[in-house]
Amino acid sequence: MLEGKKILVTGGTGSMGKVLVRRILAGELGTPEKVIVFSRDEAKQHDMRMAYMHRTVTTDEVIFNNFQQALEFRIGDVRDYRDVCSAVKSADIVINAAALKQVPTCEYFPDQAVLTNCMGAMNIVQAIRENGYPVETVVGISTDKAAKPVNVMGMTKAIQERIFTSANVLNESVRFICVRYGNVLASRGSVIPLFHDQILHGGPVTLTVPEMTRFLLSLEQAVDTVFAALKVAEPGETLVPNAPAATVENIAKALIGDRSIELKVTGIRPGEKMHEIMVSEEECHHTVRRGDYFAIQAMLPELAAKDAGPNALSKEFSSADNVLSLEGTRELLRVNNLLPGMVHLSEGGELLA
Repeated sequence: MLEGKKILVTGGTGSMGKVLVRRILAGELGTPEKVIVFSRDEAKQHDMRMAYMHRTVTTDEVIFNNFQQALEFRIGDVRDYRDVCSAVKSADIVINAAALKQVPTCEYFPDQAVLTNCMGAMNIVQAIRENGYPVETVVGISTDKAAKPVNVMGMTKAIQERIFTSANVLNESVRFICVRYGNVLASRGSVIPLFHDQILHGGPVTLTVPEMTRFLLSLEQAVDTVFAALKVAEPGETLVPNAPAATVENIAKALIGDRSIELKVTGIRPGEKMHEIMVSEEECHHTVRRGDYFAIQAMLPELAAKDAGPNALSKEFSSADNVLSLEGTRELLRVNNLLPGMVHLSEGGELLA
């Protein structure tokens, strides 16, 4: 699948991007010729470069032989068409993980969310279409918040999905696909690092609404979804994992354990849903099975799959459908090494490996 390929990962220094790059380099889908990490943050790139530095190699050899390494770093911005062209023209596979993903940030700066989440996707499509770059597959990374979106982050991600899926119509030689999944456990800015930090400082642990539910995936499962899409997704499809869900109250209680720490309910925030939707009621009527995953078919008739199989869902796929018990939530966190005492936090509150 990726044997001898050049893979471009935009936003490759993010939480999911780093795990994705590690597993691509491990050769799970074949040994790639090169993995290109494309992002704006030179400090994160430097840290990632050093993490991959072999002990017998000097720092200067790693930094100044950047373009001779299997793992290559490029400073650039998906918002800038020229930057995108420069990176995309070297790639066989493009995985777009660059995003503004914090809900409050996108609410305060919706124009910025549009530039990164929508215009960034458009730049990738335009670069390939106008220049004829020999890209084989483009994977857009989306979110459950794109299903019936109520906040700017979800709205821009929903548009990103349509930009990529519709690109198949005028780019028949390129496969544009998407993946959509829920909250990624312990990703940067997610609730679990916040709860860990609050517990570390003696509480209280703040809940919006105790009964609120969220889909939960590990970073490894998020990458599994990307790999599955590369293997089985047809042009225009959005692949969705059959993910478990939990209430925020059970997540907090599982993390607190037997500690005497107060739970404080703060109320639902603007732009939040009580329950997230992975596949909407409208989408479920053209959603089929792809192994352990759901595949949402493209809406455009030009991309309608022949003999795609029967519908896999009769209703929307909501985080309220199959909610883990407290014990189930605790076990999910335990197997992902996320219970207190099993993880370490950086000064910024990010989980460290």
